[in-house]
Amino acid sequence: MLQLHPIAGNLLRLCGSLALLLALFVPLERWFGLRRQAIFRKAFGTDLIYYFLSGLLPKLLLTLPLSLLAGVLHRLYPSAVYQAIANVPIAVRMLAALVVGEIGYYWGHRWAHEIPFLWRFHAVHHSAEELDWLVNTRTHPVDSIFTRLCGQIPLYCLGLAQPLGQTLDWVPFFVPMVGTFWGFFVHANVNWRLGWLEWLVSTPAFHHWHHTNDGAEVINKNYSTLLPWIDKCFGTFYLPKTWPATYGVDETVSADLPRQLLDPFVPAAPIESPVLAPNPERNGEVY
Repeated sequence: MLQLHPIAGNLLRLCGSLALLLALFVPLERWFGLRRQAIFRKAFGTDLIYYFLSGLLPKLLLTLPLSLLAGVLHRLYPSAVYQAIANVPIAVRMLAALVVGEIGYYWGHRWAHEIPFLWRFHAVHHSAEELDWLVNTRTHPVDSIFTRLCGQIPLYCLGLAQPLGQTLDWVPFFVPMVGTFWGFFVHANVNWRLGWLEWLVSTPAFHHWHHTNDGAEVINKNYSTLLPWIDKCFGTFYLPKTWPATYGVDETVSADLPRQLLDPFVPAAPIESPVLAPNPERNGEVY
């Protein structure tokens, strides 16, 4: 039987997933489009590269720290604790993991907005001025790894994820998979409103308001990917009946992919004051 290198296998998996996503979201955005925009809109090619980077790098770079964390916790926690949690019905454990992981992700995402160093990386994602399903993947690797760690670490610490158990644990796969797919949906360029369900599960309208650049009073809202009531609990929920008028950021984010990846590591140069020259008409005073 043909054996593929792990990276080649992941690339094939990503290509297959991309074909399915195209088949699903392109027709939906044609039929229910919120805004008229081309399928191959501005920066589509760049976001396509991000799709593969986001599908490969975080998985590779998170394996070691999460494995170390799992090993340390298994040494610290009594085995009876893990066994008791493992005996909880898998559906209940997955539901609990979704909520716990979403709370962790919420705070990681919020910190990415509120801490200037983290925002330099997260601004790449918010630089999109047109939203569709593929914008979900426009994420700097540092930003992606940080927010995923924030969502995964609580699962390991509470024993909801047990990758070192005696049987295959689906929780560490299930939670990121659901979050990733839902991320494609909430970024999609579709005009759907779901009534009271918008208070229970995130929708495109909810997340589009997270990407708005309509003014200081409406930015930095709606950090959750799946569960908007978490934003309600922490005072960041915002969902009017209207849709945002503009997207993007005030900062300058290069359209060039290599610079998008490298620029966040270098702090922006401070704005220098203009050189003051003597004014001969004012006895040497400067102006």
